[in-house]
Amino acid sequence: MYKLRGHHLFCLLGYRGMGYSQEYVENMTRIHQTLRDNPMTKIQVVNGPDQLCDKYPDSGKYHCQDDDIYERDAAILEKLGLRVGQVLRWNDIETHIQKHVVPNDIQSLCETCSWRSYGVCEQGIQEILEGKGVREIK
Repeated sequence: MYKLRGHHLFCLLGYRGMGYSQEYVENMTRIHQTLRDNPMTKIQVVNGPDQLCDKYPDSGKYHCQDDDIYERDAAILEKLGLRVGQVLRWNDIETHIQKHVVPNDIQSLCETCSWRSYGVCEQGIQEILEGKGVREIK
């Protein structure tokens, strides 16, 4: 079971093998690939730093405790109809995305995210809406 915060549920959809450090990328790739290969993997929704934040590098500003990140988590969980503490399978999260989210939601929900300009999160959501699941990292 993985412990993930609200906004990382979307980050995993847009993930393309880039990150803050090699250790961060390796960790995110492992989690991403597990969810792709086994969508029955259980996820516990947590409030605050999660298993992706665990590998955030010491060299940069640690934003995982910033108020705006907590606000983004809460807004995404509300949009998905999920709550902190909930345990569900990754494919159930994909179902919530299919029912409650459209690609344009990224513009408002993730307005201050530095990764938003790449456009990959919108693509990831679109692929979930099309039933493709999590994209393969090449």
